[in-house]
Amino acid sequence: MTITDTEALQERFSLALEDRSSGYVDLVSDANVVLSLLRDNGGWKTYQGPTIRERLMYQLHGSYVRYSGFEYLTPVHAEIISDAEFVPKQSAVVFSLSMEEILANSGSDAQLLDVFATHMEAAEMELENKVTEDIHSDGTADGGRQIGGMQLILPDDPTTGTYGGISRANVAAWRPNSYDVSSYSWDFTSETAINASSVHAIYSQVMRETSKGKKGPNIILASESHYGAFEAALQAIQRVTNGGGEGKLGFPSLKFYGGGRNLDVVLEGGIGSYMPDDVTYVLDTKSLCMRYHPQRNFSKMGGKQRPINQDAIVQQIGFMGEMTMRDPQHMSKLY
Repeated sequence: MTITDTEALQERFSLALEDRSSGYVDLVSDANVVLSLLRDNGGWKTYQGPTIRERLMYQLHGSYVRYSGFEYLTPVHAEIISDAEFVPKQSAVVFSLSMEEILANSGSDAQLLDVFATHMEAAEMELENKVTEDIHSDGTADGGRQIGGMQLILPDDPTTGTYGGISRANVAAWRPNSYDVSSYSWDFTSETAINASSVHAIYSQVMRETSKGKKGPNIILASESHYGAFEAALQAIQRVTNGGGEGKLGFPSLKFYGGGRNLDVVLEGGIGSYMPDDVTYVLDTKSLCMRYHPQRNFSKMGGKQRPINQDAIVQQIGFMGEMTMRDPQHMSKLY
């Protein structure tokens, strides 16, 4: 039987979606430096079940003893493992084409692919922008259906509230670090603002206070004003570019050396940014994860769909999961 023009158009629409859908994860992860690092460091992980559980080792056994000869050892049974529990969030981008649009562009392959590409590019741009917004969120939008981002993971006051089902007020080990620069009592300066003369000393002190041995922050995310202060501080020594690290991925970045550490300072502000102003996040991305359901990792939801009462084609790109954190002690917020 001869295939009608309409059916051919629908099939091509579906195949075009299939071809692009394999790249949605890269599209999203490349939009944000944190997601990019998580992807490169194995921080995108699946989960199973109704909730997402992150296993935490929150204390040691306390059985260490120094002894001589026949002195007794001290075996101790201790609870050292607990779980943080996160509720997965769902989101989707939906786009459609009416058969009138499809048929109007059926004169040539070029016209057809143009209308498909336009709609898919718009959907992909929306997906990229909204996920980036969520990564910087406090997770409260749309009645708490939003992914819990940096403002939830690193609040101004880490001694209040519940995160991952664990009370930060009751569990000191579950609190990240927070520095109000305008009032923080620095050990060796009287600086109360981040500017070109103070930024290196402030960043260095945070590094020292949040590092232990090999463990510590591995990236600094700076708002436009903080990044500008750091850039100005480096002008005198002309160390204003970074050809490695996140600079290779296209993110504007500078190299920071201080507090015994060597890492990138990445501009997370700029046009259309959801990064709060006058904020720096000092992150250990090894403690962060993007946990996703294996069937909803920014993937096409279902096949080509035809509404019962409309002459159109509809397609969804969906995600189900949550951003999680396992160890807050090397994570800081400066504001």
